[in-house]
Order: sequence, then structure tokens, then C-alpha cells
Amino acid sequence: MNDPAAATGVRIHPTAIVESGVVIGPRTAIWDGVHVRAGARIGRDCIVGEKTYVAYDVRIGDLVKINACVYVCAGVEIEDGVMVAAHTVFTNDRFPRATDPDLGGLLTSAPTDATLTTRVRRGATIGANCTIGPGIELGEFCMVGMGSVVTADVPAHALVLGNPARLAGLVCRCGEPVARAVAGTVPCGTHRCACGRSVEWSGFA
Repeated sequence: MNDPAAATGVRIHPTAIVESGVVIGPRTAIWDGVHVRAGARIGRDCIVGEKTYVAYDVRIGDLVKINACVYVCAGVEIEDGVMVAAHTVFTNDRFPRATDPDLGGLLTSAPTDATLTTRVRRGATIGANCTIGPGIELGEFCMVGMGSVVTADVPAHALVLGNPARLAGLVCRCGEPVARAVAGTVPCGTHRCACGRSVEWSGFA
């Protein structure tokens, strides 16, 4: 698609920068000051909040809400139904440097062989002001509490909090807590929610 706005119902604010080669699905809204780099793909019925940056070749699924001032770096894949709250920052380099070892010149900011992939699985929520480390997977319907620094994979339905983020409990698909961790552990088994759904927990893999 040469013109992202050509898809049905796409709304792109006049101040947004959407580079050539970007694909945007129907009914998605791109708000003011957003910058979407070449090769990125954003699904249908999404919201990309003001001043958010979406890097080269990022993949964003359907029904995704990205709030204001989020930094989505190269190598990030966000599946359907994910919530990313304001001022969240993704990272993709374990050993970042500005220059070569001899300080002879700046290193490229473009993706390289050292760029790591971070995957946010469907239905996950990332709270405001979180930092997501490189090469991490956030499991389906997990929840990352506001201000957390995530340095390891998060299992499906896990609630993690803090710096570094630690297991605090389990959450249902609806978002309600169904179990609280004690000393960093949650009993294995079925944990039922008032909404009628349940979460099966077998511990960390």
C-alpha cells in the first residue's frame, strides 16, 4: 500500500510522519506527532497515541492501544489486543554503545545482526512508564505494573511488578487478579475469576 491513509477509515493526524512503505490497517488512528518508520506494519482498529515512535519494520497486530510517548524500537513484535501505556520504552541492544571502540565514529542506529527481537503476545498489558529489556517475551494476557523494568520473560497471565519486575500474582483475561504471589510463587493449579473464566498455572517453565 503506497498511501497508508487509503485503507478504509484510517485517520492520520496532519503532524504525524508516516514514511514510505508503512502498512496501516482499516480504522486505525495515528495521532499528532507520531513517527512511523519505513517497513512498519500496523493492524486494524488500532490507536497510536501522540508523540509515539514506531521504528523500522515493527509489527503491530489488530486492536492494539498504544498510548502517548511510547518508544517502540526495531525488533519489536506486538500481537493482537495488546495495551501499551504512556511513556513505555522498548530496548533491543544488550550492550549499547554510541561509537566504535576507538571513538572514531558513531555506530549506526539502524537494525543490525545484534538487534534482538522482543515479542508481546496477544492480550498483554504494559503499564505506564515501563522499560522492556531486549530479547524478551511477554506472555499472553500478562500484565506489567506501572514503572516496572522487565529484564526476563513474563509467563502468560503473570502479573509482574518492580525493578527488576518480579512475579506478584496472576490475572484473568478480563484483567482482574485471580491469585497473589507469596515469596515470589503462586500455587500451581486452576485459579478462578469472578467473571467466570479461569487461569491454569503450572509455574515458570
